[in-house]
Amino acid sequence: MFKRIFSKRNRILVRELVRTDFKLRYQGSVLGYTWSLLRPLLLFVILYIVFVRFLKVGNGIPYYPVYLLLGMVMWNFFLEMTMMSLGSIVGRGDLIRKISIPRWIIVFSSSLSALINFLLNLVIIAIFMIFNHVAISWSILYLPLIFFEVYVFALGISFFLSAAFVKFRDINYIWEVVLQAGFYITPVLYPLSRITNHTYQKLIILNPMAQAMQDARYNAITHQSITSYALFHGGYYIFIPFLVVLIVLLIGASYFKKNSINFAEEI
Repeated sequence: MFKRIFSKRNRILVRELVRTDFKLRYQGSVLGYTWSLLRPLLLFVILYIVFVRFLKVGNGIPYYPVYLLLGMVMWNFFLEMTMMSLGSIVGRGDLIRKISIPRWIIVFSSSLSALINFLLNLVIIAIFMIFNHVAISWSILYLPLIFFEVYVFALGISFFLSAAFVKFRDINYIWEVVLQAGFYITPVLYPLSRITNHTYQKLIILNPMAQAMQDARYNAITHQSITSYALFHGGYYIFIPFLVVLIVLLIGASYFKKNSINFAEEI
């Protein structure tokens, strides 16, 4: 099965689709691919001035600028991956009608485009960590697993959204509202410690994005970052975010597979 999925033909298709995505996204842009790095940095500068300098949100959190940047980059990765994948099937309608290709490859290639941007942004975070003299410990080795969790979570949502968008074009606007709400519910801009009610803290961290973000900050930047393990004292509740990720992936993949047969006729 894996041999068929990752066959040479499929690998070539994915590579070409990813390359085309990058060319189309930055076509006509003066700075080109540089925008994939500049965009999160410019947003970070604005939020840093407002939330750190003026509102003093990060007082008491070591290396808060890096803490803030890591959260923003992780959230932007999730946002970019789901938004790009949402319209990927409709955007490749001509290709689907002309040749027979596995439909999942289109969504997968969109996810890889977002992943490449994310990896480039991690280089910027590493530079910020060096300049801010962040102490590096062995726990940073957990980061790939945490980022993989975010990727799988976003991939499950991407499969569902891309298939749903073929039939229901309004899903685009609904998802934008969900993302906006999720941005404020997830502790991207503020430390979770700012929420003094422990019940609310526990509810927030059951969200896979909040859990992954806090774990990444804990392992890469500061142990003052509140994690699900600390909140639930290592109980069974710490597995809920991972269970949510698995359920979302299974539902998204099943919905996509069920509807992919009719994509060519419905687009």
